[in-house]
Amino acid sequence: MRNATLKQLRAVAAVVETGTVTAAAKRLNVTPPAVTMQVQLLEEMLGVPLLERTGERFHPSAAGREVLAAVSRIEHALGDCSAALDAMKGLNAGRVTVGIVSTAKYFAPNALGAFARTHPGIEVALLVGNREEMITALRGDVIDVAIMGRPPMDMTVEQHLLGPHPHVMIAPVDHPLLGRRVSPLALAGMKFLVREPGSGTRGLMERFFQGAGIEPRIAMEIGSNETIKQAVMAGLGLSFISAHTVAAEIADGRLAILDVEGLPVVRQWYVVKRSAKRLTPPAEAIAEFLGRRGSEFLPDVPVPGRFDASDDGDE
Repeated sequence: MRNATLKQLRAVAAVVETGTVTAAAKRLNVTPPAVTMQVQLLEEMLGVPLLERTGERFHPSAAGREVLAAVSRIEHALGDCSAALDAMKGLNAGRVTVGIVSTAKYFAPNALGAFARTHPGIEVALLVGNREEMITALRGDVIDVAIMGRPPMDMTVEQHLLGPHPHVMIAPVDHPLLGRRVSPLALAGMKFLVREPGSGTRGLMERFFQGAGIEPRIAMEIGSNETIKQAVMAGLGLSFISAHTVAAEIADGRLAILDVEGLPVVRQWYVVKRSAKRLTPPAEAIAEFLGRRGSEFLPDVPVPGRFDASDDGDE
């Protein structure tokens, strides 16, 4: 790989992303034979096929996927270098990519907006996903920093505390258990609407019920907090969810929080970066801003029960 050229690597990536040599050539502003030649030269150098043809489109082989992952890291490194060079003129230029878990989208945009107003020359890109997707993005340097709960344990990271993150049990406003404190056992047999596997909220819910000795009755798996809220309003079940995702609905009287023993479960929000990643000055600035002022943007939700913050973050 040491003798591979950027032109060859970009030719392979363009063919995979567009599906055809012709479309790749158009993207790269070269001729189709030039694209074919670059791909063939790289394959000959590596001694393995990088592309496989299915019908009219090309797809990466196993070796091709490894090369594509390397291309992605190279392109991001070049982007970081470009941003760093721009930033040498001051914090008035550059691009920062911030990843957030989906439950953070109820406050993170406001925080990023406040940063952008004081640094109008810095372009802030936002990537939203579940916990596993954000960990993958951190590992691959797709993002500069992440706003998430429990920092990943399988890589070395730097983390800055943002503030507490309570999780509660929500119900329709006419639910019969409202208005009194109940044991988790009172929830046994009720229907629950849950996030998809890989979601931090799903994992935290499972640990709560396991500790209470309850096997929850899963009615639906839903990959969207917004859809979960609508389904709870419609009376389709209860849901264990981040209190920060339901602040507006609680304030408007469209949803209610059950007073359940052991709830809220309180975790923490963090700003996280991979330790080995060298941040550009704009990325350093946004990480510092979030660590210093991020807590100002957390929603204020009236949560019943004892509110003890834990050091074990989640989302």
